[in-house]
Amino acid sequence: MRNNDTHLKPWWRRVLSLKIALAALVALLLAQFAAWELRTSTLQARYLSAFAKKLDFRVEPGASASIRFPLSGPFDERLGYTRIPGYVERLRTQGYEVSAQARHSQTLLDYAQHGFYAPYREKTQAGLQVLDCRAAPLFDGHYPRRVYADFDAVPPLVIDTLVFIENRELLAAKDPKHNPVVELPRLAKAVGERAIVAVDPGYPAAGGSTLATQIEKYRHSPEGRTASIGEKLRQMISASVRVYRDGEQTLPARRRIIADYLDSMPLGAQPGHGEVHGIGDGLWAWYGADFDAANRALRLAHPEGAPLRAQALAYRQVLSLIIAQRRPSFYFGAGQEQLTRLGDSYLRLLADAGVITAALRDAALPLRPAPREDSGRARTEDYTARKAANLVRVQLAALLDTPRLYDLDRLDLTVSSSIDGALQAAVSDQLRRLRESRNAKAAGLVGPHLLERGDPARLFYSFTLYERTDADNRLRVQADNLDEPFDINAGAKLELGSTAKLRTLIAYLEVVAALHERYAGMSAAELRRVEVARRDRLTRWAVDHLSSTTDQSLPAMLEAAMQRRYSANPGETFFTGGGAHTFENFKRADNSRSPTVAEAFQESINLAFIRLMRDVVHHYIYRSPDNPQRAALLSRFADREGSTFIRHFYGKYRGKSPAEILEVLASTARASPESLAAVFRTLEPDASLEAFGGFLREHLPAKAVPPAVVGPKAAARRARPRPPLAALYERHAASHYSLADRGFLARVHPLELWVAAYLREHPDAKLAQVLDASRAERQQAYGWLLQTRARAAQDTRIATLLEIDAFAEIHRAWQRLGYPFEFLVPSYATAIGSSGDRPSALAELMGSSRCTSAPGRPTRRYWTASRPSPSACSPRRSRPPCNARWSKSSSRARRAASTARWTCRMAHTCRSAARRARATTGPASTRPGDG
Repeated sequence: MRNNDTHLKPWWRRVLSLKIALAALVALLLAQFAAWELRTSTLQARYLSAFAKKLDFRVEPGASASIRFPLSGPFDERLGYTRIPGYVERLRTQGYEVSAQARHSQTLLDYAQHGFYAPYREKTQAGLQVLDCRAAPLFDGHYPRRVYADFDAVPPLVIDTLVFIENRELLAAKDPKHNPVVELPRLAKAVGERAIVAVDPGYPAAGGSTLATQIEKYRHSPEGRTASIGEKLRQMISASVRVYRDGEQTLPARRRIIADYLDSMPLGAQPGHGEVHGIGDGLWAWYGADFDAANRALRLAHPEGAPLRAQALAYRQVLSLIIAQRRPSFYFGAGQEQLTRLGDSYLRLLADAGVITAALRDAALPLRPAPREDSGRARTEDYTARKAANLVRVQLAALLDTPRLYDLDRLDLTVSSSIDGALQAAVSDQLRRLRESRNAKAAGLVGPHLLERGDPARLFYSFTLYERTDADNRLRVQADNLDEPFDINAGAKLELGSTAKLRTLIAYLEVVAALHERYAGMSAAELRRVEVARRDRLTRWAVDHLSSTTDQSLPAMLEAAMQRRYSANPGETFFTGGGAHTFENFKRADNSRSPTVAEAFQESINLAFIRLMRDVVHHYIYRSPDNPQRAALLSRFADREGSTFIRHFYGKYRGKSPAEILEVLASTARASPESLAAVFRTLEPDASLEAFGGFLREHLPAKAVPPAVVGPKAAARRARPRPPLAALYERHAASHYSLADRGFLARVHPLELWVAAYLREHPDAKLAQVLDASRAERQQAYGWLLQTRARAAQDTRIATLLEIDAFAEIHRAWQRLGYPFEFLVPSYATAIGSSGDRPSALAELMGSSRCTSAPGRPTRRYWTASRPSPSACSPRRSRPPCNARWSKSSSRARRAASTARWTCRMAHTCRSAARRARATTGPASTRPGDG
């Protein structure tokens, strides 16, 4: 009889079976737990909401050391967040400082350090805002212009259509803690199709992004794209943390996602408008549709007839925008037919799913809304109404180094300006009215020496008003009546001799004041021992004046300086600006006079100021051509003038083939064997003798081409027979002559030879590269200038450079007085207006030189600190006496104050001018004249 124990399984098999059963049970439980978590998101909600609360920040005074800024992303770049560090540094160099800034928590710093996007509440609509001195808006650059205020403002038809096409689970999930970022079926499908793409790159794989991750992508991902799996994970984590930022309940966040997506979805760019974002701007930019009217039509329930047709058109346009956001540049360009077919397909699917009615489907199917090719933006606003706001925008663009106003207007930035908006509007309106004859007559502008004839509409006026405060001069009004974007005050360049003479006079008196500070207090014996350069007439006069007077005070010296006399004779030729020039007076009767500086300024005598400017220039030069820096100055001249020639020759030969370069240079050189040999051997140093002979035969008459060999008969017939071709070839090798000598032989500029040869070897070279490579050659080309026999040429060129340096000093002095240009013409003619001026700069000049305004007081047009109080535009009644603010200042400030006082006295702009300015608001005409 067999034992039953032999039928039992071994113990290890029983243990294995038990483990398998337990593993299956655990797997089943884990699967159920995962399904429960994916359905309810309970654990995600608890953990992520608790973590998100730690990602906080606080705003405190002063600059922050614990802050991180975005590095990329279309949204962050457009609003300027990525450029904040650069803006802060640039503003710091301009005298600004950070008044308050955010401090990030350590958790938020670590979170951002790992590349995740900070979960703050983002602005759907942002842009530049310019406020006046009462915090009233002057300019509102919010983009996009047309948005839904919140979820409830979106028509239900649009919401149902969006979630059906893009994210059906977003509002369908009933659990209040559901995470809308991760939809498992969509993600699994996307992963599977991505695997197919790895095998078949042409397979049209669908994306796995939900609306939440799409927002993260087109706002913060580099270039608005998902470039890798890591970037997709970054989007999903960032979006999940953002969803739970306000707590575990996600329904408000899901509703906000829909509104944000509809308001910010990228829809390409439209000429005349720029980037298009959101359904509202998309309807207007691409279809010319009214956003409010479209929303009213989409909210209609069971419309018929005309209302149904209006609803069908609006729905078809909205549907096309939702579809086109995937490839807007294609669908609104060459892919319009594909967009129409997709729209038809979706209309049928939406009707079958019950999202839209059959009546709406049938009414929308025949419609074919075509995107317009331009924005159709019509001019609806008078340009004169925006001159002040545009002034602030232009100056702000320069301050932030943002050249395009388009980019500036899209920065998330609010600027408080000193402009008085109400007064600006009133002045602009008054100036517009002056274009009508009856209004011009009523204003007293019609009469002898005024508007005696012609159309007043062709005359343009500009107006600038500053208010003097205790701290600075604040621009309140800057207006004109030119109905164009051009700003007369800030953009017109006027050549007014009298205003240039005022700047010259101030520069002259500043020199006198500096000389007083240097030499006042010295004894007569000490002054006689002062060495003065022969051409420095101002220092010579100052030393003589102080050594011969008992009153060495600054006012007495300034008074004496105003009484110095200059000849007004126009017969002298002046070497200035690199050449010889002559000048004339406005009135011939002044030609024989020798007026004082005061008389010359009062009567605007040109030649006296030409000579005054010469003295100022010679004072800054303060050395003769025997200067020990002579060689360095000559080298600088060679580099400066050589660079000018390099730029010219680069433009002449850029983009040409080697053969074309040779032909152009050969046609430039003299048609002789020696010249062409120098050209060819410079550009083709390794060419054969046969190629050299062919080149000469192509460019010279047959009888002028050197023979291959000189025979005995030719030698006997000529005393100096022509050298054979081989000798000419050998003699003109590039190594036998310097660059300057080769240029002399070719009868072309040496640098032209060099540029032609360089571009043959480096055809793709940029101008900067050519300039950098030609440093040594520029010096070689001007080697003749360093020779002893070129003394006269050296003196001329040194004088030109020294004059340029002197005008650079004068330019810095003028800029302190508001001179608006970055360059001053280095010529005595600058004293009579050749460098030009701007109306706004002239107003600032008069404000800074009047004795009723303390010298050195800055002019404020706008600032980026906190908003001003409502009383920021109120007038200041108290006006301190002339120079009162400087009574206890440094000697330099007292000197500047005294200089300004004497300047404004001679300019007749003292208190009487101030009273007239306060008593009248009459405009200033920009008709040409002598100031």
